[in-house]
Amino acid sequence: MRLADFIRAQIELILQDWEAFAKTLLSGKHMSKSGLRDHARDMLLAIADDLDTPQSETEQVAKSKGHEPADDNESWAEVHGGARHISGFSVMETVSEFRALRASVVSQWTKAYKTNQNHDLEDLTRFHEAIDQAVAESLEQYATAKEMETRLFGAILLASPDPIYVLDLEGKFIYANKATADLFALEPLEIIGKSTFDLGFPFASDFQHNLEKVIADQTTYRGKFVHTFSSGQGERFEYLLAPVLDEQQNIEATVCISRDITEQALAEEKIWHNAHHDLLTGLPNRRLFLDRLEQEVKHAKRSNIPLAVLFMDLDGFKEVNDTLGHEAGDRVLQLVSERLIKCVRDEDTVARLGGDEFTIILTGAQQQKDVELVAQSIIDAIAVPFHLVQMPVHISASIGISLFNNTTISSIAMLEAADHAMYKAKKSGSNHIHFHQAFDMQDKGSAS
Repeated sequence: MRLADFIRAQIELILQDWEAFAKTLLSGKHMSKSGLRDHARDMLLAIADDLDTPQSETEQVAKSKGHEPADDNESWAEVHGGARHISGFSVMETVSEFRALRASVVSQWTKAYKTNQNHDLEDLTRFHEAIDQAVAESLEQYATAKEMETRLFGAILLASPDPIYVLDLEGKFIYANKATADLFALEPLEIIGKSTFDLGFPFASDFQHNLEKVIADQTTYRGKFVHTFSSGQGERFEYLLAPVLDEQQNIEATVCISRDITEQALAEEKIWHNAHHDLLTGLPNRRLFLDRLEQEVKHAKRSNIPLAVLFMDLDGFKEVNDTLGHEAGDRVLQLVSERLIKCVRDEDTVARLGGDEFTIILTGAQQQKDVELVAQSIIDAIAVPFHLVQMPVHISASIGISLFNNTTISSIAMLEAADHAMYKAKKSGSNHIHFHQAFDMQDKGSAS
């Protein structure tokens, strides 16, 4: 039997041997049977047809030297080379497939026919030449696809508005695109070989820590940093670190893509601020105040840390609105908030619940008299006239206070207790302070 006929008759057995080898290749481990065999059957049949084609001595010499007649049609070997590049096969893996195909055919052929007839040797010679030709065509197509990919990738990197750079395993730059150079206000040669530490970036320590984690775990990482570069660009940035793996799945570098998110971040912060702060005074609103109070109550329960809530209502404020107008009233509220902030520490919270009602969270006051001193300083500060354009304005304040203790059940209960205590203070006249007592709630209920 001629080799061409043998290939056609035993093609399934040949492909089974070849498929078993292809499965051992890293890029082929997770491919389906059809994906592994894709063009192998067609290549074998094309080789068989070539073996059946008469060949002159001149053609044989030319072919043995790799001078195959030019053909405008794409061969199955070329198709295979392009497909393997797309599938992520390396050059060596692609060549190995052809070696395995050659070995499978020769092995099966020699097992079936142990004779050394002249036509056997001629067929084998032509078969080896055909395989060599297929390897050359496949690699040429593979190289063409690789070169195009490299050009396209280079064009994408050049045109990208986002800084993209590659770092070696020590965190030194080995590639930086134009956007990176523009952002850093440096020439590419001034960047290559340097680390973020070398370039003096304040976020270098955190960045290097995250880089080392990506290298150790071979996972991606998303992070953020705040910095304005020498170019004057940006303030808030997010970045993605991703490992670059070689053919043995060992990490050989890390690619970083960063993006300026300053406008987005500031817009989000503005939205959050407006949703959680009083637009007139800039103080935390009811929502933010209740959230902070909830956290402080939980902290007090865990750590037994003193906590007090002050509920303040302005006396005589309605008359300001009625006589001087709402613009004057709004200005008084703004000045009141400024005075309240000066009466407490930075770690305390001053909030406006609405209208002329203000609340304060005091943390860490060890004794009741300490809280009373703060409340009295507020009373005194509010009593000082407010100098508006029209005339000096005199108002006063009533303050109710609730203290955290082992009977406190919730932040809402603590706020309500301070509210009821403020009601008691208001009934006593202007400039009064009242601490919540257990019976106050019953008195309020009977009064209403």
